[in-house]
Amino acid sequence: MSTAATTPRRLARRLRGPGDRNLWFWVFVGPFLAGLLLFTYVPILWSVALSFFDAYNTVTPTEFVGLRNYADMLGDAAFVESLQTFVVFAAFIVPTTFVLSLGIAVAVSRTRVAQTFFRSVFFLPTACSYVVAALVWKMSIFSGVHFGFANTVLGSLGIDPVPWLSVTSPPWYWLVVVSARLWLQVGFFMILFIAGLQRIDPTLYEAAAIDGAQGRRAFRYITLPLLRPTSMAVLLLLLVNAFQAFDEFYNILSTFGGYPPYARPPLVYLYYTALGAGQDFGHGSAGSVILTALIALVALAMLRLTRESR
Repeated sequence: MSTAATTPRRLARRLRGPGDRNLWFWVFVGPFLAGLLLFTYVPILWSVALSFFDAYNTVTPTEFVGLRNYADMLGDAAFVESLQTFVVFAAFIVPTTFVLSLGIAVAVSRTRVAQTFFRSVFFLPTACSYVVAALVWKMSIFSGVHFGFANTVLGSLGIDPVPWLSVTSPPWYWLVVVSARLWLQVGFFMILFIAGLQRIDPTLYEAAAIDGAQGRRAFRYITLPLLRPTSMAVLLLLLVNAFQAFDEFYNILSTFGGYPPYARPPLVYLYYTALGAGQDFGHGSAGSVILTALIALVALAMLRLTRESR
């Protein structure tokens, strides 16, 4: 057999690897990788390209406008207000979720009976759809009518019904939105904290107890410092999730017909910009790139703080 004929076979064997390992690797990974490229990276790149064009009601624009879409978005009062909504929402949801998830994690870790049961109970809401949870909060719990669960409880206590989803002051809709997000995500971050707590050597607490450091002092001087890497990761994830708030705002507050002040986060605003009546894909894409850049800056800042705190 000639050398020219054996060369392709040798090359094929090398590509397939010993025991066809490389071949089977691509058989299993290939479909996922193709889907990732087709449905994630290609749309991202195309969105960045659209942000430099004047694109109304079309995704195949022809008029190049450069950075004009970015300037328009940064000068748009509604878009800036949506970013302010994120700040307000993050100010509520980030510290509240952090404290609740850490407290529940510590309590569950110290439980000696049915620990697995309590972990499952608190983690179970994580499996629920954000859309479903938002509709349950809106239509069953905080519906703002007499037969809503929240107002039924208030009525049994002799308190007048509260218009939870009304634009009137005080803005009770914030309680509805924040409570829905808390119910959905506290269990997930509780699991992260439990994983961090399990990495702490129990002998440290035993040594501290000998020196008289127990309870709050042990939590302050042992638990919190050793949970610092986990805490920074949780804070980063919470901030990114706050940036991505959409389902609860869109589904709970959709009865307004328009959003009250500080009730329309960036993703909801961009959704109406790109997929609303005007279908302005150019400005919508520019806004999404700006939002992505802000998320990246926050992530980099958090990573730098993590490194400096070590």
